[in-house]
Amino acid sequence: MMWFRQPGILLFCLFFFLVNPLLKAQDSSTVNLPAQWTLQQCFDYAMKNNIQLNSLRLSRMSTEQDQLLSRAARLPNLTGSGSQSLNGGKTSNASGGTPYEVYTSGNYSVNSNVTIFQGGYLNYDIKQKNLLTQVAGLNIAQQVNDITVLITQAYLNILLARENIVYVKDVVATSEAQVKQGQQQYDVGSIALIGLVQLKAQLSNDRYLLTTAENQHRQNKLVLKQLLQLPSGYDFEITEPDTLISNTHLYALQEAQDSALANRPEIKSSELGIQVANLDLAKARTGYWPMLTAGGALGSSYNGGGTGSTYFKQLDNNFYQQIGLTLSVPIFTRRVVKTNVEKAKIEIDQSRLTLQDTKTNLSQTVEQSYINVLNAQSQYDAAVEQLKYSQEGYRIASEQLKVGAANIVVFLQQKNLYIQALQSYIQAKYNAALNIRIYDFYRGIPVKL
Repeated sequence: MMWFRQPGILLFCLFFFLVNPLLKAQDSSTVNLPAQWTLQQCFDYAMKNNIQLNSLRLSRMSTEQDQLLSRAARLPNLTGSGSQSLNGGKTSNASGGTPYEVYTSGNYSVNSNVTIFQGGYLNYDIKQKNLLTQVAGLNIAQQVNDITVLITQAYLNILLARENIVYVKDVVATSEAQVKQGQQQYDVGSIALIGLVQLKAQLSNDRYLLTTAENQHRQNKLVLKQLLQLPSGYDFEITEPDTLISNTHLYALQEAQDSALANRPEIKSSELGIQVANLDLAKARTGYWPMLTAGGALGSSYNGGGTGSTYFKQLDNNFYQQIGLTLSVPIFTRRVVKTNVEKAKIEIDQSRLTLQDTKTNLSQTVEQSYINVLNAQSQYDAAVEQLKYSQEGYRIASEQLKVGAANIVVFLQQKNLYIQALQSYIQAKYNAALNIRIYDFYRGIPVKL
């Protein structure tokens, strides 16, 4: 076996056998994932796989179990018990002896209890558990809204970075052509060396801008990947919509706030929180009421120690039945009930403050979103105008540079103004698209591109 004498081959084989299963496992984790993602696909995938959402779904399942338990508390319980023992000891007999005897004994019973009256505690508890189940569902809806906004922002940031790369690549290509032309002009003595050096410096700066844009694109993709919780080695692209900016009608602020306050899950959850607190107060007050329970039992026993009766005969003779009522009246509870009542009242006030705070924060958030839309639209209109004139100035300077009629410094100033205007336009376009969709989302309009 000559290959054992070659360490390189041996190491390669070991590496192949160790890494190959890992690669297969990684491939299997991404085999059903698309290579091109639309925004809706991102939403759908996150709704199924997001850890925070799935954790909230498990919490809702837990509250549903509490709900079933509260309903079952009105039913009677049933428990059975039985014991069987082996006994031994000395016993006296008629002849005066004390022989050692071994015998068996057993006790068997079935018990049941049911609450007849507890001041309405069980009914209040059932209502409260129903409300808590609804709150758990609203928490899921709120998390869905938060994830939707984050995914939309990350998705548009990728589109922004990708479009920026396209424009910067065009700038770099133009700079390369200008350097080539400048080299030719320098060779024939049309421009000075400083002019050629300035063109090359501008090309290096443009390439740096391209590298920065590509890095930002990769970073934005990583953000979306983390939001979707995709495998780390999985690469993907997103689908670019046909149109992005549209003349969407901007609804009045008051209309958007009223819609958000009427439909957002965080408001409904806070409103239910007050009802939950009220039921806590009702449950605490039941501590002043007496509690009536009914119970029953069936049982029998057997003792094999010299009774002379057969096993089944003893069970029949010892069979007993019991049924009864138990009334428990609170007389002095050392302020336990009163303290529970007062704390429940405090919790009601706290829940009302929470609702008020939630409404205030939501109204302010919607108002800020409204202002963001106005600012974004104004910035977009200004950016379009700025790009128009800076692009024309850059075009004129480029034409003058070709025929040697432009000063290199003036040309580079016009070019930098154009690059700044171009980047401002791209940023303003996607900023406007994001803000109008977020504002509409608070009105209950699904996010679409």
